[in-house]
Amino acid sequence: MTQGSGLVALVDDDADLLHATTQLLELAGFTVIALDAAEAALGVVDTDFDGVVVSDIRMPGMNGLQLFDRVKAVDPDLPVILVTGHGDVDLAVAALKDGVYDFIPKPYAGERLVEALKRASEKRRLVMENRRLRQAAALAADGMPLIGEAPAIRRLRETLRQIADMDVDVLVEGETGTGKEVVADLLHRWGRRRAKPFVALNCGALPETVIESELFGHEAGAFTGAQRRRIGRIEHSSGGTLFLDEIESMPPALQVKLLRVLETRSLTPLGSNETRRLDLRVVAATKVNLGRPDQRGDFREDLYFRLNVVTLRLPPLRERRGDIAMLFGHFLGKAAERFGRPVAKVNAAVSHHLQAHDWPGNVRELAHFADRVALGLGPDDETRAVARLPEPAAALPERVGQYEAQLIRDALRDHGGDVRGAIDALGVPRKTFYDKLKRYGIAASDFRPLDASNRAIRKEP
Repeated sequence: MTQGSGLVALVDDDADLLHATTQLLELAGFTVIALDAAEAALGVVDTDFDGVVVSDIRMPGMNGLQLFDRVKAVDPDLPVILVTGHGDVDLAVAALKDGVYDFIPKPYAGERLVEALKRASEKRRLVMENRRLRQAAALAADGMPLIGEAPAIRRLRETLRQIADMDVDVLVEGETGTGKEVVADLLHRWGRRRAKPFVALNCGALPETVIESELFGHEAGAFTGAQRRRIGRIEHSSGGTLFLDEIESMPPALQVKLLRVLETRSLTPLGSNETRRLDLRVVAATKVNLGRPDQRGDFREDLYFRLNVVTLRLPPLRERRGDIAMLFGHFLGKAAERFGRPVAKVNAAVSHHLQAHDWPGNVRELAHFADRVALGLGPDDETRAVARLPEPAAALPERVGQYEAQLIRDALRDHGGDVRGAIDALGVPRKTFYDKLKRYGIAASDFRPLDASNRAIRKEP
């Protein structure tokens, strides 16, 4: 039997049938809350119930249809599956119009119930994920910084709070896109220097002929073209915070001068003999481990040790996968606000991409992906093409079946669950299409918008 997963509130007044069905579902991988009355289910189900309700229709007291009405009032997005006797089929079909997820007539094969629960559980998972993302989007409006509950991120936030007011230089290590400038900005905003300038300079973005003047400033006439005095970034940051990104890219000659500034807390601009005292706090960022000679290259060891008073490491996104949904919700909310659009709902393709992708570009890549989703673009074609490839270890018939099933899912996804559109796109007869849906356990309703009613099922040809 196909394995499932998820939580099920199972309601049936027949003790023997309740016990047998509980065993069936637990063997299939579900966690079951067995209840012998509909009234008991109301004590279990609420808006945070992360599962599916399965109920018999004919029960003493509150029946299954009445239970559905009560559940719908609590949470209209919570899937309810009704199990019916032969005489209740008309009632169940009418209930479909009111939003019941599915009905299963007795007697039924166990596989039929398991497959229906798998689809309903996935739909519930997407609903709950969208709710969590909307909550994260609400946090985005409050400018929540350094989002995440991974242990490394929680420790990082605590450390930033501890050292924000301390006049120590900080070295931030992390891969491209992990948020090194966010950390530098928080050190500035959470500390006593927040009223003074936060000055950022990317050492790898400026040519060597310009970066010296940008950092140290110059007097008028100091060199050809220097017509006016210029205050350098270092002096401008006095009293505030100087952020030097990609410091490993700084030319060796300037490293010597920066080391001198860090040691004396003073500088002499080009073309001047005047030494100016500085109230300096430097945060330097690097995407390599400067403590390792094989990665340090021509970066001065003494400058590394001078900067390395406090070193903070930012974990890549692949090491904090539990934070991806929260981060994505934050960025999705920001993107929706920026583009003037409602916050987009997450479909199965987006959810799969969030979970399966390695995010080599880290948080920056995730933010760009959120922009695409906010614009209605979703995962790019390359990602979907890779997802279509079958497992190479499978036998040829199985690989062909996997490929065929993926094509059907893609067609349904592209047409928002519209069966006619998918059939036309695939160029197959209607009966063949439905036979393959049954063979591969695919439900067209799973590809419709999450807020769509189950009434749409009745519009299929």
